[in-house]
Amino acid sequence: MSIFNLSQHLETYLFIGTLLFCMGLMGMAFRRTFIGMLIASELILCGVSVNFMAFGRFVAPDQTTGQIAALFVMAIAAAEAVVALSIIMVVYRNYRTVETDAPKELKG
Repeated sequence: MSIFNLSQHLETYLFIGTLLFCMGLMGMAFRRTFIGMLIASELILCGVSVNFMAFGRFVAPDQTTGQIAALFVMAIAAAEAVVALSIIMVVYRNYRTVETDAPKELKG
């Protein structure tokens, strides 16, 4: 099997998507700043999007199904980034840090 033939297999894309997803999970578990966690959550959503595109190309009868699902994931990622960055800005204004340990006494 040549390296150019790898793009014709579902397992290649599933491996890449799983790798992105696992890197995002590790980032969410080990990052101590809100910005690092936001980037890790974007990696998780990228992994999900790659898997949707792969299943849409190789398994679904209509290839646009995976593309539409990936567009929804991109919209969710954009909305999540906006909300998370606004929360991070408010936490930074109040505590002067983006570390996750600082705002332990949040109300609500």
